[in-house]
Amino acid sequence: MVKISLCMIVKDEEAVLARCLNSVKDCVDEIVIADTGSQDGTIEIAKSFTPNVYPFAWTDDFSAARNFSFSKATGEYLLWLDADDFIDKENGKRLKNLKKQLERERPDFVKCPYDTSFDEAGKPLFTFFRERLIRNCAQFRWEGCVHECIAPAGKVILSDFRVRHLGSEKPRADRNLQIYRRYLERGNKLNARDKFYYGRELYYHKLYTEAAALLNDAIADEFAWYVNRIEACALLSKCCLEQGDRPKAVQALLQSFRFGEPRASVLCALGGIFREENKLREATFWYKAALSARDHSEEGDFDQPADRTFRPLLELVCCCYALGDTTQAIEYHKRAEKEFPDHPSVQYNRTFFQTKNLL
Repeated sequence: MVKISLCMIVKDEEAVLARCLNSVKDCVDEIVIADTGSQDGTIEIAKSFTPNVYPFAWTDDFSAARNFSFSKATGEYLLWLDADDFIDKENGKRLKNLKKQLERERPDFVKCPYDTSFDEAGKPLFTFFRERLIRNCAQFRWEGCVHECIAPAGKVILSDFRVRHLGSEKPRADRNLQIYRRYLERGNKLNARDKFYYGRELYYHKLYTEAAALLNDAIADEFAWYVNRIEACALLSKCCLEQGDRPKAVQALLQSFRFGEPRASVLCALGGIFREENKLREATFWYKAALSARDHSEEGDFDQPADRTFRPLLELVCCCYALGDTTQAIEYHKRAEKEFPDHPSVQYNRTFFQTKNLL
């Protein structure tokens, strides 16, 4: 049977590390942990699970730390997790089944769904596919000082083994932004991927003019991954809206169609702009298109199912009713109610239509 090594990088994760390791310890053959400078009880917790705990001098480079952890592993396949990730019992079974699949098929690269936000019942709201298990060989290396990744190559398979990103209370503030700034201060150049992610960090910190410049560069870069170019268009649109320029915001969203099939998030954003301008027929057009959009999460998109279901349905209820098409508004309400009966907005609409004697 193939051997799986779990490889992690940690720093000051005493609040969540044991939760993560307890959830996965029976599913892997080896645990390797690189500590990048913990000042709390992280190292002691790590050593209670594995003797393979190694210090790594932090260099403002997440890829360097992950590659170091990989270099210490002896398994044929390398699994990575963050300390605030978690594997439930069902997915522990899936990981064990995946191990048997690795033995049979010998892939080079396994992509798996990553659940990163949840509703009150714990149902995933935001899922995308990430590289999760990689064959242990020199060909596969992490790249990028922030938002690091490994480029897929060789035999790639998709798995239903899911990781839940539960998060932690650990403050991160402007950590990523400062890493990028120090990276540039050292005379380094941004590659196509970095332009997008640095632009995104600038947007998060409300530095809209700087963000727009980087995002425009990412969109124009022919070496940029098409998914990043689409996401850059969406973020650029948000920058334009924050700066009060609606025409440019629309233009940025429409530009995303150059790089691939329209994404539901882009279509909803277009609907939102037109609805704000009280152009309800135009808004309705885009929200209907969002309902028909395809799920692109397996391609690595930051795809939110709500953009293809709940969000456009609610918006169409409001737009159709305002346009005087009560029958269509109620039809969309019933669709939303069937899928999300307990959501407060659905309950509000139900009460509204009942008071109008329309339900």
